[in-house]
Amino acid sequence: MFKLHASKVASLKNDVLSGLTVALALVPEAVAFAFVAGVDPLIGLYAAFMVGLITSAFGGRPGMISGATGAMAVVMVSLVALHGVQYLFAAVLLTGVIQILAGIFKLGKFIRLVPHPVMLGFVNGLAIVIFLAQLGQFKVFNDAGELEWMSGNALYTMLCLVALTMAIIHFLPKLTKAVPSSLVAIIVVTLIAVYTDIDARTVIDYVRDMTGDPTRTLEGGLPTFNIPDVPWNIDTLLIILPFSLVLAAIGLIESLLTLSLIDELTETHGQANRECVAQGAANTVNGFFGGMGGCAMIGQSMINVNSGGRGRTSGIVAALGLLFFIVFASGLIEMIPLAALVGVMFIVVIGTFEWSSLRIMRKIPKADAFVIVLVSGVTVISDLAVAVIVGVIVSALVFAWQHAKHVEVKRSECSQTGWTLYEVNGPLFFGAVTSFLEQFDPQSDSDDVIVEFKNSRVADHSGIEAIDTLAERYKKRGKKLHLRHLSAECKTLLTKAGDLVEANFFEDPKYHVASDKLD
Repeated sequence: MFKLHASKVASLKNDVLSGLTVALALVPEAVAFAFVAGVDPLIGLYAAFMVGLITSAFGGRPGMISGATGAMAVVMVSLVALHGVQYLFAAVLLTGVIQILAGIFKLGKFIRLVPHPVMLGFVNGLAIVIFLAQLGQFKVFNDAGELEWMSGNALYTMLCLVALTMAIIHFLPKLTKAVPSSLVAIIVVTLIAVYTDIDARTVIDYVRDMTGDPTRTLEGGLPTFNIPDVPWNIDTLLIILPFSLVLAAIGLIESLLTLSLIDELTETHGQANRECVAQGAANTVNGFFGGMGGCAMIGQSMINVNSGGRGRTSGIVAALGLLFFIVFASGLIEMIPLAALVGVMFIVVIGTFEWSSLRIMRKIPKADAFVIVLVSGVTVISDLAVAVIVGVIVSALVFAWQHAKHVEVKRSECSQTGWTLYEVNGPLFFGAVTSFLEQFDPQSDSDDVIVEFKNSRVADHSGIEAIDTLAERYKKRGKKLHLRHLSAECKTLLTKAGDLVEANFFEDPKYHVASDKLD
């Protein structure tokens, strides 16, 4: 998905330098994602600092960068719009608790069940959602207090500054990589807006429009402890729980996908469950200190790894560097034109979208192509967590359908005994049960029938029931069913049905296997 040549050697120097680079690059993105969520820019900066610091210090993947992300921001915006920012803080707090529980119960291992087509759809859908969110910056309030699309000189100015920002980010790395191109683009466009007469909307203009306070300013400082100002009752829980569940799922999915990607790049192994707990702790702290929460950032993590950041120091330096900007340079953020942030996010969109997935659509199986499109579409219509879950389910069903065709039963007659022999090849599971049963002929078989499982295994409860059904069919005709060469897994499952393993025929074929005994 990403073609990077990460350094394989960890060093304190590389960690510090890469951390400072990431800190500079985090500023515009944290502010931009705060706009996506519809909250004050400082809330996004606080989140990036707190999430980045805690996950870097205690997380399960050294070198991975966490902060405020667009994936979670697009879910937050409706909660903020309907109930206000205090409910967001409460939801983020509950999100952290859910994520801590996920780590304690070791649910991180399930990220291995996400197929590659689902990952492609995931990043493509994320890119589309972030792009659509940026279109809102092209709207302004009219005299009646209603939002309308920009037009005339305001629109042309916005488009030109967006294009200039994107051009600087794209071409500057070809000249030098000493400083982050996104930061240079922000500075250049801001200077143009400040020292010329062009009418460009700035961060503080946006904040004043959103708050309705023409005197509003951004005052930097340390985040302070504050319990969310919401009624602590069942009604509040019912409001925030759906959002918290979605935020927790999105945060864990994106973080664990990023963790897997860095594992591959660095040829090391992160701890998924430890990362779940650390991310949950970070979001819990965010809820009490006025942050919007967050998770791992694919783009920033790639910047860090490609810059040589391999240890925890890189993430800690990035977080502390960001705190420096919050405390001593927040006033400068007010002057940043919105067009510059939109340009940065458009570059993020271009870099996030997996363009190669469009080229391989005709080369990969149709089912995989369908999953990519499906996950991307559900991401746009619903949210990332639902999209990934749907994608995994569809991929699993496709896998089951394809492998259901692989069970084959070969029939023959034993010349010495006259017994009928069936040799089963392939796994016997819920998808293969119908095909398995159709290949037996109880009416024409001899009085003794051997079912050979040397090249097969019973995979689930449905397979047990299939054998039970088969035995009943022969039982009704007064014939005996014998089982041979059962695999270890098959024996374990059949043992739970009583004396089935020890017998070559069934005294009572009407057995039932309790589901909890198969866990």
